[in-house]
Amino acid sequence: MNQKNETYVQVRGHIEAILAEPCDWVAAMATVACELHAAFDYFHWTGFYRTVRAAHLQVGPYQGGHGCIDIPFSRGVCGAAASTKQTQLVDDVNAFPGHIACSSATVSEIVVPIMALDGTVIAVLDVDSNNPAAFDFIDQEHLEAICASLGARFGHEAIGAIAK
Repeated sequence: MNQKNETYVQVRGHIEAILAEPCDWVAAMATVACELHAAFDYFHWTGFYRTVRAAHLQVGPYQGGHGCIDIPFSRGVCGAAASTKQTQLVDDVNAFPGHIACSSATVSEIVVPIMALDGTVIAVLDVDSNNPAAFDFIDQEHLEAICASLGARFGHEAIGAIAK
């Protein structure tokens, strides 16, 4: 097992242990962002954009410099992940059509949709790096597993918070 994979296994164990305590959706997002951001040097912005109304994301708990406040599903990497319900793994954000530059230092990005059990996108996990092509299939596999767990556990609560 390589070092990155081992680190993810440890981080996922920490997250599971912490989230075993009673907590809500916001506390879970804050915990995940903190644990992931602290574990990987190449994670320069780690956080969530929550679905706040139909086809619209708003910044949630995060680590790093300020994020964009409001993102429609029709714009950027986060919007693409939310609208397609598929992970977006972007080696060079400048080559991504419609990329939203929340930070001019961001070079690569991975965004994973978080879905409730009924398929509703409740949020996306967005991780930015100042390094080119920083993310790979190992990041994708582990981040997707974390997001699937969050969606299964907190989806119903998060759907209740989406304005209709």
